[in-house]
Amino acid sequence: MLKTFAVSAILFAGASGVALAQGAAPRPDQLEYRALYKELVETNTSLSAGSCTVAAERMAAHLKAAGFPDADLHPFAAPDHPKEGGLVAILPGRDPKAKAVLMLAHLDVVEAKREDWTRDPFTLVEENGNFYARGAADDKAMASIWVDTLVRYKEEGFKPRRTLKMALTCGEETNGAFNGAEYLAKNKRDLIDAAFAVNEGGGGLLDAAGKPVFQGIQVGEKLSQNFTLEVTNPGGHSSRPVPDNAIYHLANALVKIQGYRFPVMFSDTTRDFYTRMAKTRTPEEQAAIAALLKNPKDEGSRAVLEKDPDNNAILHTNCVATMLDAGHATNALPQRARANVNCRIFPGTSTAEVQKTLGDAIGDPKVKVSIREIRNAVAPPPPLDPKVLGPAEKLAAEMWPGVPQVREMSAGATDGAFLTPVGIPTYGISGDFGDPDGDGVHGLNERIRVKVLYDSRDYLYRLMKIYAEQPD
Repeated sequence: MLKTFAVSAILFAGASGVALAQGAAPRPDQLEYRALYKELVETNTSLSAGSCTVAAERMAAHLKAAGFPDADLHPFAAPDHPKEGGLVAILPGRDPKAKAVLMLAHLDVVEAKREDWTRDPFTLVEENGNFYARGAADDKAMASIWVDTLVRYKEEGFKPRRTLKMALTCGEETNGAFNGAEYLAKNKRDLIDAAFAVNEGGGGLLDAAGKPVFQGIQVGEKLSQNFTLEVTNPGGHSSRPVPDNAIYHLANALVKIQGYRFPVMFSDTTRDFYTRMAKTRTPEEQAAIAALLKNPKDEGSRAVLEKDPDNNAILHTNCVATMLDAGHATNALPQRARANVNCRIFPGTSTAEVQKTLGDAIGDPKVKVSIREIRNAVAPPPPLDPKVLGPAEKLAAEMWPGVPQVREMSAGATDGAFLTPVGIPTYGISGDFGDPDGDGVHGLNERIRVKVLYDSRDYLYRLMKIYAEQPD
């Protein structure tokens, strides 16, 4: 997923903590982890040229070497997608009646071209206090930490009360590709059954000086859905122009969408978020938050908050034109004009509702609005469960004292969208921190700070032990 922070432009008054600068020399266990991380990062898992199946096999080998029997390792792959396989691993618990906890991460990465990158995207490079590579952050940081955590537990002889499960999947980064999380949810539901899952999507923000600004947990996400706008026309010679022009119809439709504003909505997560955040804002923003929470139709307060693109991303559904395709010749009237409009749909709103809204906003019967491939169905966010959020926030407060804790709704998309609807509420909890520029995730020269990665590893190792011993 594109790692986005709902409040990336916010500076918290009074946030404490020192900058996450280059730390001391790595501990021996961190060096062992680094080797596993390097192996995974340097295993190409892009859709065009890589293999998640190979990556899953290599991670299974680490678990097997640590003592996991074959009975607790479950590789999977669909016959028509042999390179897009994954792995489920199980560390059995002491109490067969206690529901398991699932650790989820995806192995696939966004495409990366060597000629565009400063460094080889599929070679792990440690430089300037950062690890650079495609997938260094998204999502091989978490995937490698999960494998390493299970290896450490096994080598320690740790026998958890609750069963711990790990699912490494493929297909998260590409709409329309075989998706391992969806496959498991539909075909291997019992194998991954759990009280809840911990996934990517959460995390913290650093300011320009490397100082922690906040640490966040993702509780829910928007639905990403593409729509096609299409206009067809008999066309003709460009020397005989007529008003009925496919490109003009499409252009006018896009302007209408540009001007349409979806209504402000709040979920339990975003209401909690803004309630927590209000005291950190300017007086004007504090007043706007209070007014909008009371009356979502307050246009003046909405305008104040929407000056920040990160607020605009989570206050309502958003639709934006992302691709155009029109005409067939330079000297001919266009016979066809198409545009892709990508919508990030607020939880509780259906795809069909957004389709109708777009059609009504355009108001032109010649513009056909159709739904493209559906990644997943609209799903309600998981609950603000204190048994999940409490331990994560308590541990974060211990490790990063004084850093504010927030609950976020992601404007992006994760594989949690496939698990929450089938009864496995999925939360984004990582304990990592990102730089304000997004660390190059999905872009060029993707990176993660070395200290951030090692601290995230320690955080998740400790957190999963807490969850594993948690009473029902």
